[in-house]
Amino acid sequence: MDPTISVSKGCFVYKNGATRANKRTPSKRKNAVATSSLLGKEVTTQPFYTAYTESWDQIHSHIVKLQTASNARTLEELMDFVTGERAADRDSSEVLPTAALLTGINQPDHLKQFETLTQRLHAQKSARVCVLQSRDCATLKASVESMVYNLMDDQSEVVSLDAEDEDDGRERDRKRLRRTQCTMKHLHAWYENNYSGGDKQRALVIILPDFECFNASVLQDFILILSAQCSRLPFVLVLGVATAMTAVHSTLPYHVSSKIKLRVFQTQAAPTGLNELLDQVLLSPKYVFHLSGKAFKFLTHIFLYYDFSIQGFIQGFKYCLMEHYFAGNAYALCTSYSKALARIKQLTHDDMETIRRLPSFRPYVEQINDCKRIIAVLTDDDYLKKKLPQLLRDCLLHFMLFRCCLEFFSELVGDLPRCPLGKLRRELYVNCLNKPISEQPEYKECWQMLSFMSKSEFLAKLSKCIARTELFLSEQIAPLELGDACSDLMRTKLHSLKQLLNDVELATMELQTPATETNSLADASALSDLTQVASRQELKAQLLLRSKQDKQQSTSEFSRAVSKILGLIESDLVLTYLRPLQQAPPLHEIYVFSDIATVRRNIIGAPRAALHTALNNPHFYMQCKCCELKEQSQLVSTLPDLSVVYKLHLECGRMINLFDWLQAFRSVLRAGDEQEENELPQDQIDPQIQARFTRAVAELQFLGYIKMSKRKTDHATRLTW
Repeated sequence: MDPTISVSKGCFVYKNGATRANKRTPSKRKNAVATSSLLGKEVTTQPFYTAYTESWDQIHSHIVKLQTASNARTLEELMDFVTGERAADRDSSEVLPTAALLTGINQPDHLKQFETLTQRLHAQKSARVCVLQSRDCATLKASVESMVYNLMDDQSEVVSLDAEDEDDGRERDRKRLRRTQCTMKHLHAWYENNYSGGDKQRALVIILPDFECFNASVLQDFILILSAQCSRLPFVLVLGVATAMTAVHSTLPYHVSSKIKLRVFQTQAAPTGLNELLDQVLLSPKYVFHLSGKAFKFLTHIFLYYDFSIQGFIQGFKYCLMEHYFAGNAYALCTSYSKALARIKQLTHDDMETIRRLPSFRPYVEQINDCKRIIAVLTDDDYLKKKLPQLLRDCLLHFMLFRCCLEFFSELVGDLPRCPLGKLRRELYVNCLNKPISEQPEYKECWQMLSFMSKSEFLAKLSKCIARTELFLSEQIAPLELGDACSDLMRTKLHSLKQLLNDVELATMELQTPATETNSLADASALSDLTQVASRQELKAQLLLRSKQDKQQSTSEFSRAVSKILGLIESDLVLTYLRPLQQAPPLHEIYVFSDIATVRRNIIGAPRAALHTALNNPHFYMQCKCCELKEQSQLVSTLPDLSVVYKLHLECGRMINLFDWLQAFRSVLRAGDEQEENELPQDQIDPQIQARFTRAVAELQFLGYIKMSKRKTDHATRLTW
């Protein structure tokens, strides 16, 4: 007899050899979980995975430091408020200290701030913290019980491993804590027993991260209860406001708002945080991995027009990084120059073929004039490995010079009227990588605005551009591995610009006066040319040419100096280094991720298409032999009931007869099973089949494909076409 079969109903528990957890074992268990991975050793030992983990660890640590520094000021002010209000006016006042933290519209993205605040309060041992979500506070009773339980059952404090007796006592106290005991009376008694002393006194911080999602009446009564207990318990309320302060004023009437002492704290705006993240981390020359213009624009558009989630942007960038490195060991060369040189020796023949299949490798081969060298590059792996160091060095230098020129160019055109090319560095980055920027009409508009600037404005702007680029070279480029070579090239360009800038400063604004003899000769030749014109079109062309010549002769020395320095900037910086990816050096695909189709398919899902594929062909996801179909329209009895019902409903019109649907379902399930066909009459339905059909129809209705008709009770209405 099966050990789980019994005459009476019961619950059979298999302990599986589990024992009570020891106090010293959780650390070992956590370490084991932290080191585990879904990927096997055959993947984690590959060079591409090593390069991926190194790159992501560096980028992620930089992002964490940046976000910590960005939120430090707000968190410090909030910490001072919580600790400062802990012992202020507690004897007779019934005013509840309340902090309203304006977090922004993406509330889940800012839960990290409340976690950081909680960790700091616990680290300083200055407060007991309770985080209440709106989903746990549907009623006033549930809100009070959750608050008391979380405050009294707080397990986040660091406990010494040596004090085992004290730990066991606390565990026994936690086990005795029940929901029925979670009242304000028990909370007051617990606080008096544990934190009644002056040195041991701690604030009781209640955090509501999603203020707008709370029921207004429940929230009002909850605040009134907290304010009534302020003289006995040091409560501090923290509200996470995602919209604006008007939401607080509209939710809390006067009899509630008069019981709180409100102070507003403003966090950093999400677009500002994204710009800092892009400028200081993702566009930093410290990292060799880059996004193409389309991929960069795609991720920023998701942020700006969809969710305003910085964490979502980071996860999207991480996915791009993972897709880039997981393409093969050839992409393990996307690292620092010294590490790339060491990994060239580990490349196999398949890795070298991956490099040869890169789109930029063909132009590199076509520019070789020697046939023997071409054959060696295409067939000899050792010969190509000898060429790789120089090719990788050229790519790294190109992207470093690109970043330096982008710094110069963003300062040059970022504050022009109407900002034709954009005022943010990320906009210029996308414009420069997608297509030649000198061919864009916005670029010509910017150049025209620069030529029309006054002398003082032009000198100030160019001086600021040069100073900012030099600062960028000394702070960002110089510490890098190939920073000296990049700095030497850029400083040569900047030195030429400084010389021309001196000429602009010394140039005068007076118009040039041509000699009288040359004028007279030019006028005589022009008149003779005009008298010999045969048609109106030729006359128009001659007049236009003469107007241009007069304009060139009437320009001032300052205008010629400005046009000369702008021409040098265009030729030496813009056209040379701010080139699109199509004109980048060979093998630049090793450092640039541009597979935007894969990112779009995996980040922005198509739920309707995925549901149709799953229901129409379950083998696509389940990969089981019983669900394998020769044709998409084939119906097999081994398919899941929901899939059979879905495929049958696709054959119907707007109204579906439930009885006919059931008969078709029955025929599919009993196809080829003659024994079961003879057990029941033709007009009688097996109750098991009817129950399966009813459940499948209910699941299809839950998915939103059908709804029950009110006009015909035995029909269902199809909702999709």
